[in-house]
Amino acid sequence: MTTTELADTPTLAQTAVPEALPALTTMGAIAISSPAGLMLHLLRENGNLDQFERMMDMQERWERREAEKAFNDALTAFKAMNIKIPKRKQVDFENRTGGRTQYKHAELVDVTDLLGPALSAHGLSWSWRPRQEGGMITITCVLRHRLGHCEEVSLSSPPDASGGKNAIQAVISTTTYLERHTLKAITGTAESDEDDDGQGAPDGTGAESLATKWVNIVNATRTRSALTAVMREGRVVFKDAKDRDGYAIFAKAVETHGVTLPLDS
Repeated sequence: MTTTELADTPTLAQTAVPEALPALTTMGAIAISSPAGLMLHLLRENGNLDQFERMMDMQERWERREAEKAFNDALTAFKAMNIKIPKRKQVDFENRTGGRTQYKHAELVDVTDLLGPALSAHGLSWSWRPRQEGGMITITCVLRHRLGHCEEVSLSSPPDASGGKNAIQAVISTTTYLERHTLKAITGTAESDEDDDGQGAPDGTGAESLATKWVNIVNATRTRSALTAVMREGRVVFKDAKDRDGYAIFAKAVETHGVTLPLDS
């Protein structure tokens, strides 16, 4: 080794590992009080593997709770926008009794075009999961926050063969209908002019107007005690009407709106 090479070689004092790591303050975006911060501190204190695994479990639970809180905050901010979806589609067909069924409703594109940007602005997105089994079509709408928490609602119906539709058209019609209503249900939004003068839903039962009427009542409550009273009254109404799909929409609205209300004092 030449004299020059010897001079450039680090000494033992220069290469030795420090006896202690720097004191724990902050680690980028990691809060000291978070489980991740505590895990870093544990590593500095030579914690064992069992302790580390318990801290990992705690970190995962903490992240799930934080994601759920972020989801609820985002949904509350979205609902404060009070978005109303206009009814632009006119439907008119002969029903099974020989009369005519007439009503207006929003098309799926109206719902997605209005809700999409507003949901995205609050870190929310949605997707649909379809299933067809036993002659029934089930659509599940999943609302997901960017931090990972998600909630979902499902509705089922047989293919809509009204108006002379062929088999494919009947499936598409019901799928679109369920996608529209599950997205409205999971976000707690409603179509404007929901009262359709008694003309009812596409099957002529009036289920759509009943569900959306009670969703609006739910969203108007400002305390948990008021919401509880609405929930009990609505349950009786939907039971008397034998409207399972409508009750599913109502129940989800109660659940979604309930998490946004403060605890009663």
